Amino acid sequence: FIGQPIRSLQTMLRVLAEDDPSHVRIVPDGIYGPETTIAVTRFQRLHGLPVTGITDQDTWEAVVEEYDSALIRIGEAWPIYVILEPGQVIRRGERNPHLYLVQAMLTTLAQTYESIPKPGFSGILDDATADSLGAFQRLSGLPMSGHLDKHTWKPLALQYPLSANVDFTP
Repeated sequence: FIGQPIRSLQTMLRVLAEDDPSHVRIVPDGIYGPETTIAVTRFQRLHGLPVTGITDQDTWEAVVEEYDSALIRIGEAWPIYVILEPGQVIRRGERNPHLYLVQAMLTTLAQTYESIPKPGFSGILDDATADSLGAFQRLSGLPMSGHLDKHTWKPLALQYPLSANVDFTP
């Protein structure tokens, strides 16, 4: 057998092998040859399916289900999109659920940059959060308003992942 469904099967089996080395790693070539048969046989054995080496409907559905889970495990974490309305500015004293994220991000950035003071975790743009935002704005070349707007959000969202991947173990 040759074709795109076979290449799709092989691609899914390869991803499973990247996620779990007990699966057989194969090269997707679109040919259901001995390597694919071995990989399918191993998959069936590992997942309690009848061991035939043939991809029947039950095997296909099990591969797809495991593949979907493997993609989540080996892929990047799903991003969070913070939605600030056009022109929205969160000012000192205001409460907003996005501020919990911002405060967590600023706490992480404060571990990397000594000039950024740690904020609290209140969901309110309190004095500590405003001071932290202002310090971050200064480092980013932005006006030091201490407010949260889209001009501050963009460099915050870009800088946070760089600091979050730093090892802070003593």
